[in-house]
Amino acid sequence: MEDSVDRIITQWAQVHPQLNVTAMGVLGRLSRLTRIFELDMQKIFSEHRLRPGEFDILATLRRADADGTGLTAGQLSESAMVTSGAITNRIDRLLFKQLITRETDPHSRRTIRIALTPRGREVVDAALRDHIDNQEGLLSTLTLSQRDQLEGLLRVLLHDYEGRG
Repeated sequence: MEDSVDRIITQWAQVHPQLNVTAMGVLGRLSRLTRIFELDMQKIFSEHRLRPGEFDILATLRRADADGTGLTAGQLSESAMVTSGAITNRIDRLLFKQLITRETDPHSRRTIRIALTPRGREVVDAALRDHIDNQEGLLSTLTLSQRDQLEGLLRVLLHDYEGRG
């Protein structure tokens, strides 16, 4: 079973037979699959009138703000692994959509807390259900054993690279 990356590797083998391009095979496939999966997931978020980054903020608030008191922009930024500027833009869009609130912390006037509105909770819950169903479909080609194996291998790589920085 040949894929588009196999063709690229074959071409490199003909041009530079002395080069070991096996890493290109793994990373090329990861890259192509990431693009395909991101486009597919974007369709789901669009159905809920969300951008992927907006869903990320809503989902972070839903899972990490159990008591409903909200998270700071810094906590959101850390959880979402994006810059504070990106967080600010996402927060502004979600405020406009009335899916979140931005309030001064009653215990510290210098702290601003971001929390889901009831509508925000409904939107993220609905989007989450569709997102999970979509993710299951994206991986449906793999058996459960293959999924476990792939997840374990990716965990090893991610753990190593997260540990570096």
